[in-house]
Amino acid sequence: MYTNAFLCTIGILLPFLGTAVGAGAVWLVPGDTKLRLRKVFYGFAAGVMLASLVWSLLIPAMEQGPSPLPAFLGFFSGFCFFLFCEGIFDRAAQNGELSGTKKMIFAVTLHNLPEGMAVGVAFAGVLTEPKLSVEGAMLLSVGIALQNLPEGSIISTPLASGGSAKSKAFGIGVLSGIVEPIGAILALLLTRLITGILPFVLSFAAGAMLYVAADELIPALSDGTGKRAGLFAMGAGFAVMMAMDVIFA
Repeated sequence: MYTNAFLCTIGILLPFLGTAVGAGAVWLVPGDTKLRLRKVFYGFAAGVMLASLVWSLLIPAMEQGPSPLPAFLGFFSGFCFFLFCEGIFDRAAQNGELSGTKKMIFAVTLHNLPEGMAVGVAFAGVLTEPKLSVEGAMLLSVGIALQNLPEGSIISTPLASGGSAKSKAFGIGVLSGIVEPIGAILALLLTRLITGILPFVLSFAAGAMLYVAADELIPALSDGTGKRAGLFAMGAGFAVMMAMDVIFA
């Protein structure tokens, strides 16, 4: 039987692996990932995130805290922090400090950070609180890894199409996902070293994930080719994650 520590290591690395595999599309396809398939990945990931931020992050944060206040403060702080980061990014883009390619790389890298943090605190909860489900944390990691498949490709393939060597385009695509295990490890260490901070960090990750889902994933499903497939995948992702959290709670 696998130990929680082993599963934690696998879970932390899975999202990064998803980005790396997606970046490998530069060797296989001449253009971007097909829109319909991309929307399915995004939809499933959005559903998993929305369910997990409630059952795997917010509810445990409120249950473990001395009051709902740490969960409230953490959630609002996480959402506002990435809203602030996005504002800085938008101003840099408007001032011409970022090219189109750099803008895409920065955007993907920025929103990978809260995903990595969420995985880290989910597994920190598993390691410190026996009541939390390792299955739910692992499903969160798998959902984010699936979402990262098209993200890796939308960085590497345009770079290759623009004249960059395929090896260089692949490397940049892979590096865009390196912040995920870094964020996960930092969040894991923080919650393990500072007693009592887990409720705040869990809810901080929940707020950050809500921002990512609302800003990056859900708008991508709203219209065009593959809308229904993407929305169905979102509902399926939410239902699967909810069921896993309830069954293994």
